[in-house]
Amino acid sequence: MAGLSVAHRAALAHLITLCPPELLDGLRRAVGGWPGDKAQELGGMLNEVDQERRRRERALGPLTPMFRDRMDGIEALTFPAQVLPRLWAVARESEIDLLARLDRGEPEASIIGDRLCLAAAAAVRDRPDAVWPPSLDAERRDAGLEMLARCLDLAHLARKALKHLETWLGRPDGDSLAELRLLIRDAAEIHEDGAPRLIDILFAHLKDAALVLRLVTQTTGSAVRDEFLSASEMGVFVERLIAGIEVRAARVAAFRPGPDAGPAAEAALEDIRWCTATLGELDVTLEMQPGSVWGKDVREARLKVARRLTETIRSAPNAVAAALPVTRATLAGRMTRKVPDLSSDPASVALATAEVQLRLLGALRPAAAVFGCESDRKQQADALVETLSRYADEGFDLIHGGDVEDLDRALGLMEAVARLLVHLEAHEAARTVRRRAAATIHGTAVRGASPEAA
Repeated sequence: MAGLSVAHRAALAHLITLCPPELLDGLRRAVGGWPGDKAQELGGMLNEVDQERRRRERALGPLTPMFRDRMDGIEALTFPAQVLPRLWAVARESEIDLLARLDRGEPEASIIGDRLCLAAAAAVRDRPDAVWPPSLDAERRDAGLEMLARCLDLAHLARKALKHLETWLGRPDGDSLAELRLLIRDAAEIHEDGAPRLIDILFAHLKDAALVLRLVTQTTGSAVRDEFLSASEMGVFVERLIAGIEVRAARVAAFRPGPDAGPAAEAALEDIRWCTATLGELDVTLEMQPGSVWGKDVREARLKVARRLTETIRSAPNAVAAALPVTRATLAGRMTRKVPDLSSDPASVALATAEVQLRLLGALRPAAAVFGCESDRKQQADALVETLSRYADEGFDLIHGGDVEDLDRALGLMEAVARLLVHLEAHEAARTVRRRAAATIHGTAVRGASPEAA
């Protein structure tokens, strides 16, 4: 059987370059089980691409995360993704005989990788158009090329630093801190801004942006005070985090619960969790002065989030009251009392809004402690659990007394009450409501069965 034509190979090669690594891995595994010469040839192409990708990662690994934006949206030093394959192409072409040695593992792979990074830095300076086309992100191209070359100059230090990163982020001892400060000093000797550029490279490897505080505050003994750090070249990393807090605080403050606010509520919760974790890290690692610029910015952002949390907490009872209406039932003569209105719609807008509100209320427990409103949150949550449990008890009394016209609607309302209890983390109370509903359904089925079936 004929193999792939030249046109086929060219088209497939282009498509392969557009595929993310995860897709290529799946395709490579799938092609391995296909019959035929063309499948074998395609499999060979995919294996070559995989090998090349692994070699590129071993060589340029310290910098590869910088060729994509951070998932958390925090400002960082990054380069266009299209530059990475071009950078690898110019780096490898002058050292083609060394590429196979990248497959031999450590320490040889690191030595060859450092040499390829130096070759890449030279190519960035000598052949910028081959690395970064003039039409690509033209506004920051010149500055980006300079920063890329400097980062490549520091790649050997970053490769060494990454081996110690987990230790520095945990509980480093004196020797580990000395190693960090030595690497920072070596970076500063290579370039005048080498220290922050090295931290930029390490920052790209951190999923949790707030952890960068543990690096910058350990680079010097005096950096734990914000007035010293803000005047240093490392202050930019704290400013990025504070900017992230401000953006998220503004989004949280603008959020309003509603029947269709489920995704928005999850986004707001994620913003609150991020602010909570980052503010906690700031509190632990920095001595923030109340009168400093950073101190004022952090305090204002904290107040925005706290006000939104307080509003959410205090408005929850009204949301539940609107979602679970009551009506008046006659006791005797003119005497009446309030009882659940089991004719209300279990799919109402008010109930959907209450679900969003209580999901927030239940999920806010860790954040409320940080923002100083946990006591208020717990008080409201406990009161609502009691209210909902009482509503369910009275509702089942009405159901068992035969005082409901639409049993399915009434049981749907009880299921809604159970969901609200789950949102408040009152799982045992929710299970009780659902068991009683199941028993009601079973009893109704038995009563409705034929005498023979009974």
